[in-house]
Amino acid sequence: MSVIYLNGQYVPAEEAKVSVFDHCFLYGDGVFEGIRAYNGRVFRLEEHIDRLYDSAKAIWLPISLSKEEMMEIVAETCRRNNLRDAYIRLVVGRGVGDLGLDPRKCHGNTSVVCIAASISLYPEEFYEKGLKVITAATRRNYGEVLAPQVKSCNYLPNIMAKIEAVNAGVLEAICMSREGYVAECTGDNIFLVKNGVVKTPHSAVGILLGVTRNAVIDVARNAGYVVEETFLNRWDIYTADEIFLTGTAAEVIPVVEVDLRSVGDGKPGPVTKRIRDVFSKLVRSEGYEIYRDARPHEKRGPVKDFVGCHEENEA
Repeated sequence: MSVIYLNGQYVPAEEAKVSVFDHCFLYGDGVFEGIRAYNGRVFRLEEHIDRLYDSAKAIWLPISLSKEEMMEIVAETCRRNNLRDAYIRLVVGRGVGDLGLDPRKCHGNTSVVCIAASISLYPEEFYEKGLKVITAATRRNYGEVLAPQVKSCNYLPNIMAKIEAVNAGVLEAICMSREGYVAECTGDNIFLVKNGVVKTPHSAVGILLGVTRNAVIDVARNAGYVVEETFLNRWDIYTADEIFLTGTAAEVIPVVEVDLRSVGDGKPGPVTKRIRDVFSKLVRSEGYEIYRDARPHEKRGPVKDFVGCHEENEA
């Protein structure tokens, strides 16, 4: 039975409940992070927490917990579940209000949830053989409405594009900006390789600046590749030598076909393989240590106990 952090307590999963009047449930009014732990370390936890707090600030969502407290909640949730390798979902919602939109009705009620479990976004065989994908008719959210850097709990456009992928019999879809530039996939950032140069969409086209994306850019540059953040269209992805996707859940996964067109020779390419190998070693060698003062099998305290203050600021 898994243990969930919910508003200051660690509770069994079946007791982790939120109100039907929570604005995160009613309107998708909240922010979240997907985080990975490997070998007893949480990868790039500080970067994830910084993005969470920036997203919350951008939508006027106060968080009373400090970043240090939030980081320890992530680690403790893993400890409570005896996990060394995990996918962690950290959610901050607006909290309980009424059926209206006014966020002021929710102030003082912000909810914080942390879940640690396992995840397999794509079957293992696709990491070796590569994915087939399509380009979606559903466009990326316009930046004039909601900054793409906000990792919002409202993922309906992503789900609509995922439905297109499902209907096409593939696992992923590439979304374009309204100007027709390649943006990102439903849950991943995208890279391509052309003539030895690694390219990825520029942030100006409206993408989420992924933590894994940033780590892969560093990995590629340290491996000696030129990396360009630039503007790409369908021509670029149709004629790419290699394509791969990156994400916290997906890690690094090759793409071998787009819209029935083979990528390169239809097999994962050497640049993708090298970057994936280096990234795999990186995530298992650095990060926020979960078991600094305790071993996974050591008995923890009661499931329900208070951790940190959870009263929201009134202003």
